[in-house]
Amino acid sequence: MAEADAQTGSPFWRFSLRFYRQPGVADACIALQDGCGVDVNLLLFLLWLAASKRGVGHGEVAALYAKTLSWRDDVVAPLRAVRRKLKAGSSLVEAATAEFFRTRLKAVELEAERLQQEALFALAGGLVTTADPSVEAAARANTAAYERVLGRRLTPEAVGTLVAALAKDNQ
Repeated sequence: MAEADAQTGSPFWRFSLRFYRQPGVADACIALQDGCGVDVNLLLFLLWLAASKRGVGHGEVAALYAKTLSWRDDVVAPLRAVRRKLKAGSSLVEAATAEFFRTRLKAVELEAERLQQEALFALAGGLVTTADPSVEAAARANTAAYERVLGRRLTPEAVGTLVAALAKDNQ
């Protein structure tokens, strides 16, 4: 993620770039993505809302999930899968060439994620939210609502890492 990227895009995109770079955040997000089926862009959106003490209920999270599902499944996830497969190299294409292609694919994947985040940001103004007493309370409520939508428990350690990083980021 280039430094110039941190200066462009919506406030949500800029938050995501900054937040994702915090210690432990990337690992926690990937663990939740790979282990629990979390859409990291949606999770980051819920945390971005929590950063301003905005809680989002189950119905709103379910609607956001439904709106983003096809983009994630049809665009972002396939790009990620191909990029990850290329990490092991290729038996057909020279290693340096495959790595160059993987790097280009990673940029396309990041752009697909940015587009999803910009679409989520556009929906933010129409969301029904609650005013929670703290960033931590909003983050915990938003992740709990996402758990209910997914129908599975998110890894408590990973969620704890994200909530702690968010609280630290908002001191």
